[in-house]
Amino acid sequence: MIATSFKTIDHNGNKIKLKKILKKGPVVIIFYRGQWCPICNKHLAKLQDGLEAVRAKGAQIIAVTPEKQENIDKTLVKTNITFPVIYDENYSIMRAYHVDFIPKKKTTLLYNTVLNANLKNIQSDDSQTPPMPATYIIGTDGKIKYVHFDPDYKNRAIIEEILKNL
Repeated sequence: MIATSFKTIDHNGNKIKLKKILKKGPVVIIFYRGQWCPICNKHLAKLQDGLEAVRAKGAQIIAVTPEKQENIDKTLVKTNITFPVIYDENYSIMRAYHVDFIPKKKTTLLYNTVLNANLKNIQSDDSQTPPMPATYIIGTDGKIKYVHFDPDYKNRAIIEEILKNL
């Protein structure tokens, strides 16, 4: 399956064009919920720990979130990640990769109270649409080579699995 291409700007204001960066090597796209998600933060930090191994395979990592810039900044502080983070303002990338979902009211209440997510204010609208945590590896030919998509948000693609599939 061919990956949906996108053009956007990362957290540093750099232009990101998927087709262009695929010319340099494979791309690992990580969809994460936000700085309020402790499992997301732990996962991103582990990816940062394995970043040099990913780069040694000629690949790069890009993270995608529906959170606004000020919350991306909080993620950067909590995780120390150095790879690009994209604010998916209108969920277009999330929709293209079929990872957007609207949680049940009980789950949304849990996110907003226990985890202090405040989804209505940290995203571009009040739909409270987080992504299903997922990992996609896109080959230089634009084809999706690997997908880790698990409705159980605790299960994430580990760095060893990513490296094996690059």
